[in-house]
Amino acid sequence: MVTVDFLSTFSRLPKLIVFDLDFTLWPLWCDTHVYPPFIRKNNTVYDASERRVDVYSDAQVILRMIKESPKIKLGCASRTSAVNVARQLLQALNWSDLFDYTEIYPGSKTAHFKRFHELSGIDYADMLFFDDETRNIHEISKLGVQCHLVQHGITLNLLEDALRKFQQQRRIHEYLN
Repeated sequence: MVTVDFLSTFSRLPKLIVFDLDFTLWPLWCDTHVYPPFIRKNNTVYDASERRVDVYSDAQVILRMIKESPKIKLGCASRTSAVNVARQLLQALNWSDLFDYTEIYPGSKTAHFKRFHELSGIDYADMLFFDDETRNIHEISKLGVQCHLVQHGITLNLLEDALRKFQQQRRIHEYLN
């Protein structure tokens, strides 16, 4: 079982880690693949058609581990037009309370990150972002956020790799400044 001790192996951590939702934390688009209301039975979530709603296998462990860390805030950013569906699904999964910052609405991810910065006071250089869409990665990296493309859902290996790269970048930045 991975615990918050995993994070203590890194000397420099981001102050905010942000995840996209669709095809990053769960293998679906919440505006087309699932239908509310959602029902939770025996720790499994089902949609209105009684179809099981799955998440990527490492997603829950990752979110809970980050939430337990006193040094890192957690955010989600989604451009979905199905805002209420996304929020209901987060609630059904018992994930709503894990996020310190939640920006779910259509439009540019830049607006989401400007809001994170405004609410948290955290510099973009101290943020880490995971998303499955290349366009979002390019857009947000221009702000100075370290971004990572998620191709088959978030995994512990991807998180570890991203944290190592973040640590290296921060060391270089500190050395140069």
